[in-house]
Amino acid sequence: MNPERRLIYVAVFAIMGLSNAVIPILPELAAHYHSTFGELAPSLLFSGYFLGALATMLPFGILTDRFGNLRFIGLGIILTVISGLIILFSENLWVLVISRFIEGSACGAFFPAAFSTLSKCKDPGRYMGEFTFIFNAGLASGALISGLLAEIYLKGAILIFTFIAILSAIPLLPRHRELINPKVSGEESNLLPGSGSLKDYFKHSVGEVAGLLNHQNSGIWLSSFLLNGSIGVLIAYYPDYSLGVLTKTQLGSSIASLYICAMITSLLVGRFRVKEKAIIWIGLVFSALGALLVIKYPFMGFSSLGGGSGIAMVGFALAVARMDTNRGLAMGLFNTTIYAGLSLLPIAAGLLTGVLSFEKIFAANCCILAGTLLLKN
Repeated sequence: MNPERRLIYVAVFAIMGLSNAVIPILPELAAHYHSTFGELAPSLLFSGYFLGALATMLPFGILTDRFGNLRFIGLGIILTVISGLIILFSENLWVLVISRFIEGSACGAFFPAAFSTLSKCKDPGRYMGEFTFIFNAGLASGALISGLLAEIYLKGAILIFTFIAILSAIPLLPRHRELINPKVSGEESNLLPGSGSLKDYFKHSVGEVAGLLNHQNSGIWLSSFLLNGSIGVLIAYYPDYSLGVLTKTQLGSSIASLYICAMITSLLVGRFRVKEKAIIWIGLVFSALGALLVIKYPFMGFSSLGGGSGIAMVGFALAVARMDTNRGLAMGLFNTTIYAGLSLLPIAAGLLTGVLSFEKIFAANCCILAGTLLLKN
């Protein structure tokens, strides 16, 4: 296997594992502050990660094109290690919130650079499928291991995934000269002709972003935002919806099926020679069906939603990779739509909980997701 692909695969497993290892122990991490801040304390810990990713994904994607993919892959790994160590050794709520923001920033640095690197390979569909498979494997493993070890050692999963992140940084040590000077590896820079100013570069990039947000590409960005937002709504509110109906084991198994099915379908779809538009459409059909089924049949619904999202995400990544622009910028914008959906739509749904029942919110969620099938682009 290509060394850069191996580095990316190990790193994404560690980064995603650490991000989800915090979720099962959020109440315990915030327990000392519950009397002061109530439910806001775990909410801050949950949201800090998504806010960090949302704030940095596009700027880091732009900078990736200027300074090289390897630098930002390395930065993502280093920030992950730092955030993991802080969470491991700190009990202060505000320090933990900052560490979650750093953890999200690590994703902002890593993902545009990783997607950009894989998109340049000879068989990008296959490798993006493998990447998405390992991405979801990390999410599933983080939540599972954290839950299993919580009774023995509350931060056991944090320790494990921080250690894996440290191991993933070791291959970077012999390549420190490439991190300092990308020209050593022959990596091309996308600097503007005749302009060495970072301000001018960002100004030009803002124009590029405006071009990418045009009507021709709007369907991709909107579909990605709504698909990930729908997943965020269900994960955020299904535990309350199923309270007294499902056991914790049934609930955990149902949500885990989302990640497992996404792993399987993303790995398989990358090996078929199908146009990205068809891949996206098939993925959205299964996702919309899952969003409907989950109201009454959680395991079947989450499985369909996960399988569909795994397919669609590979299609989105391939479509973005084929856009005529700098890949780091395009991948940064793509990942911004992912984290914008995950962070903003659950908040919007939360504002409706006092007016609508969970069942009606989930039904509306399904209708919105089904509406993406009507988008022409």
